[in-house]
Amino acid sequence: MDIIHQIIQTIKDAKKEIFDASHGQYHSLDLKGLNQLVTNVDLTTEQFLVERFKEILPNSSFIAEENTGEQTDAEFQWIIDPLDGTTNFVHQIPAYCISVALQQHGETIAGFVYEINREEMFHADATGAWLNGIPIHVTDTPKMEDTLIATGFPYYDFEHVSAYLKVLEYRMKNTRGVRRLGSAAVDLAYVACGRFDAFYEVGLSAWDVAAGAYIVQQAGGKVSDFNQGDNFIFGGEIIAGNPLITKQLQEVVKQEFEK
Repeated sequence: MDIIHQIIQTIKDAKKEIFDASHGQYHSLDLKGLNQLVTNVDLTTEQFLVERFKEILPNSSFIAEENTGEQTDAEFQWIIDPLDGTTNFVHQIPAYCISVALQQHGETIAGFVYEINREEMFHADATGAWLNGIPIHVTDTPKMEDTLIATGFPYYDFEHVSAYLKVLEYRMKNTRGVRRLGSAAVDLAYVACGRFDAFYEVGLSAWDVAAGAYIVQQAGGKVSDFNQGDNFIFGGEIIAGNPLITKQLQEVVKQEFEK
């Protein structure tokens, strides 16, 4: 079994072992900060993944939301969100996932987003992007007025909220609609398979976007930070979508956030 299939099976095993065993319920709840929830399911799932990934690639390092595993200068590094959309999970709103990216020498080489409720495995490597084994591609929508855009609301860092609301107002008036699912990884996966034309958000962490951003890229999409650069994994801001719409969205976002 090659490494891609080992990773996919490990993520599915985590769902079976942790989520099925919990019957979709959490047994403990804590706060990492304002509007930032963590449950026993987050912690247990992350521990499970880290231990299994250590077996797949010994001596690899980890960037994980709940700080499980070691961060070293190893050749391979895993970026893990064991439960992206924890608030949705707590309130039983069906949009949450396991998100895993694998990097080699600091470059992403594989991404996996497993939307648990619909059992949809999005994954990508150097050869392309897939949903449950079927190739996927971003949309080719050329006009903003024909798009459906995804975003996420700021939930702890409100420094740029005025600029964010200006961009949101523009999107509301110039697209078919704006959606906020509550999981950046799911949003990006949906961009990759053409359900959304683009996604943007500010205030994110590496584990929120690393896997989904790579899947978008391998599905033919464009990903950038708000300055049209490539610091979208660790820079806390991201725009992703089909290349034509992403370019238009970049211009609006850049204009408002530079004021």
